Amino acid sequence: MFAIQAMRQGGPEVLAYNELPDPVPGPGQVLVDVRAAGVNFIDTYRRGGMYPMPFPHIVGSEGAGTVAALGEGVSTVAVGDAVAWHDAPGSYATRVVVAEKSLLPVPDGVDFPTAAAIPLQGLTAQYLATGSHRIEPGQTALIHAAAGGVGLLLTQFVKHLGGRVIGTVSTRQKGDLARAAGADEVFLYGPDVDITATVMDLTNGAGVDVAYDGVGKDTFDASLASLRPRGSMVLFGAASGAVPPFDIQRLNSGGGIFLSRPSLQWFARTPEELQERSDMVFAGLNEGWLDFRVGATFPLAEAADAHRALEGRKTTGKVVLLP
Repeated sequence: MFAIQAMRQGGPEVLAYNELPDPVPGPGQVLVDVRAAGVNFIDTYRRGGMYPMPFPHIVGSEGAGTVAALGEGVSTVAVGDAVAWHDAPGSYATRVVVAEKSLLPVPDGVDFPTAAAIPLQGLTAQYLATGSHRIEPGQTALIHAAAGGVGLLLTQFVKHLGGRVIGTVSTRQKGDLARAAGADEVFLYGPDVDITATVMDLTNGAGVDVAYDGVGKDTFDASLASLRPRGSMVLFGAASGAVPPFDIQRLNSGGGIFLSRPSLQWFARTPEELQERSDMVFAGLNEGWLDFRVGATFPLAEAADAHRALEGRKTTGKVVLLP
């Protein structure tokens, strides 16, 4: 098989397209021929050293493809089945081993690039809107990077659940995408934009019920200051860098704010919970209120360019690699 390996800690230049031995599925695992692999910020965090990883390692954890071989004891899928997953290390490859419990059946009519976009970002948007903070009708959510992969999906979930969305974006083109996804208000953010003042103006001084922040260092303080009393601050990413340590007393002085730093692993701890969340995602796709946008595709061998585009904020929607 061929795979993308991070040969050492560093930037996109450390990624190499290498030929490696085929992996072999063990008990409770399947071997999958990868048809599309999802590109996510966590891949760049692992490559860059934010999260400890061995080097070299095959990058990626998400994708879609067809089952090629079954390990001992596997009974819920068959060779040839179309499947997707969000947590199989080594997914930037032509073949990968995936745990049976992590597999999601791909419904008829869903192509592989779209299926590769569903697991991590779709499930993340689902748990953000229903778990980290449960959106109730009439609530207002601030969503940073509203035209990004998670942002576009989260906007749709919030609207489906009866909420109002205020989105921030980096360009006017991205603003158009966020509005098309259902955002009620959209504004550009940058060094000269007072995010909190803009949010307060749009909420008549009340603040938002929840701030969903996947940007991190550059927007964290403004997100906290944009909340109503007893509002929820949900930090789920660090696209601009990690948030420095801060005085927890700020949560009290800011109005008894709730702060969480979730990740999907804590909201899909059992196969049953994973299935329940994926059922809502697929239902949204089938019913038409949820649209998965594949913003860009790259050949597998050009994974470094895909990382540069993602980290440079040059993408909208999901980035997918095609072996």
